Amino acid sequence: MAASEVVGAPRSTGRSLPAWISVRPPHGPAYPEVRDLLQGLGLETVCREARCPNLPECWSAGTATLMLLGTNCTRRCGFCAVTTHWPRGVVDRTEPERVARAVAAWGLRYVVLTQVCRDDLPDGGAALLAETVARLRAAAPSTLVELLIGDLGGSPQALEALWAAPPDVLAHNLETVRSISPRVRDPRAGYDQSLGVLAAARRSGPPGLVTKSSIMLGLGETESELADAFRDLRAAGVDLLTLGQYLRPGPRHVPVDRYVPPEEFGALRHQALRAGFAGVEAGPLVRSSYHAEELYRGARVAREA
Repeated sequence: MAASEVVGAPRSTGRSLPAWISVRPPHGPAYPEVRDLLQGLGLETVCREARCPNLPECWSAGTATLMLLGTNCTRRCGFCAVTTHWPRGVVDRTEPERVARAVAAWGLRYVVLTQVCRDDLPDGGAALLAETVARLRAAAPSTLVELLIGDLGGSPQALEALWAAPPDVLAHNLETVRSISPRVRDPRAGYDQSLGVLAAARRSGPPGLVTKSSIMLGLGETESELADAFRDLRAAGVDLLTLGQYLRPGPRHVPVDRYVPPEEFGALRHQALRAGFAGVEAGPLVRSSYHAEELYRGARVAREA
């Protein structure tokens, strides 16, 4: 899967959650409307596939993160709830148009599109991602688009294919600190490869492109390792950062080392801002796409200041 969007609300793992982690049931008039629209168009969301703890808040507000290229990921990361399967190059060519129709019908000001990793495709799915953004621009020209990608196999050509229809925000998640990355990520992924994707996006992307990344906490990282990761991301030109608590999806996934209290997230947010990020969202239930529009608009204001 593309990102730490996918470390959602855990099933029972034999360990009780602290009081500051509370996932609310779905509520509000927009929730059934969003659910029915997505089901009617046959679209998947990372919200459901990854059991995101913010699904109730976001769907009740009429927003969601759409997942492209199916629901089967070719990677097997130890933190991720998405199904691992080799799709053998099968792609639904109707998906870009269905996504564009959904966004237009929804009337969104801001949409996040993410992907499963598709190592079975020569370009990692980049052509379909670019087509989806292009169709979305035509159907809903005022909608801002954030594209949360996998590493596309580290291919510069695949990344550059996205610039045929560039998003407003290009996101790719570092996931964790350098020392922990080999233990929790698929061997085909990697700390330096992710930094390389982000740096390449900054170099080759269009003027005005905002870049973004995310780190999970609670896997055993130290404060000094996080400081190093902040510096590495800033050296790669990353504008925005989200920090959230890793929640174990099930007993076969990587265990939680510790639950980071809210006050530590607050301190880390200030530390990251001092490191030079234009915007930082940090908290136990924060995920890659949480308050995405607010972060983007803040980054644009900072650039124009």
